[in-house]
Amino acid sequence: MQAMLDVDEHHWWYRGRRRIIRAELDKLPLPAHARVLDAGCGSGRTLEELAPYGEVSGIELSPDAAEVARSRGQFDVRLGRLEELPWDDGIFDLITCLDVIEHTPDERVALSELRRVCKPGGWLLVTVPAYQALWSEHDEANHHYRRYVRRTLRSAAQDAGWQVARMTSFNTLLLGPAAIVRLSQRRRMRHANGDYKPDLELGPVWLNGVLERPLRIEARWLAGGASLPAGLSLLGVMRNPWVSEAASSP
Repeated sequence: MQAMLDVDEHHWWYRGRRRIIRAELDKLPLPAHARVLDAGCGSGRTLEELAPYGEVSGIELSPDAAEVARSRGQFDVRLGRLEELPWDDGIFDLITCLDVIEHTPDERVALSELRRVCKPGGWLLVTVPAYQALWSEHDEANHHYRRYVRRTLRSAAQDAGWQVARMTSFNTLLLGPAAIVRLSQRRRMRHANGDYKPDLELGPVWLNGVLERPLRIEARWLAGGASLPAGLSLLGVMRNPWVSEAASSP
C-alpha cells in the first residue's frame, strides 16, 4: 500500500499529468461546489487534486486500489466498473477519466455510461495513450485494448453522445526518446517469454525532477489555451449537450 502511495505522489509521470489536468480544469466554467467524479480513481491521489473544485467521488475496479483511496479518509470511493456506474442519471458536473478507457473492451459503452451520470452541460476530461504504432510490451502488460489518435478518440466520444470541446496531445518533448524505446520493445515482443512486468520505480529524486520538467513546460503552454500537435498521450475535453442541443445535432 505504501509503495502505491509513494509512486502516485512522487513519480514524475503522475506529478506531470496532474499539472496538465489542472491546467485544463482551471479553464472550465464549473459551478461553485460542483459534483465531481474521478472514474478509475486508482489510489485516490487525483481525488485530492480535484477537491478544490467541489464534492468529489471516485470509482475503482481494483479492490486493493480502492482500499488505498478510501484510506485517504474524505472521499466517497466505490468499487465497480465504468460500464455499470452506481449513481443515478445526471449527478456530476465534472468527470475525469485518466488513462482508463483504453482498459475497457468497448470504450463507447464506458463513455455512454459516463455521459449518463453527467449533468446536461457538464464536462468530461479524458486522457489516453497515443498512437497504435507505439504498441509495445507496456501495453500488453497493462492490459490495454488500444491506443488512440484524435480521430479515433473523437469518433468514440461522439458516438457516445459527447460534444468534443477540445483535444490536445501532451508529453510531447519525450515522444521521440519514448518512441525509440517502445518500438524496440515491440521488436522484442516477437521473442517474449511473458515475463515482462510494468514497474514504475521512483528512481533518484534528481531524475524524477528532470523527467517532470517537460510536463511543467507543457502545462504552462496549455494553460494559455494553446494545444500540442503530437505526444505520447492525448487529452480530450468533452461536454454533455443540453437536451435542445442534442436534439438539433445532425
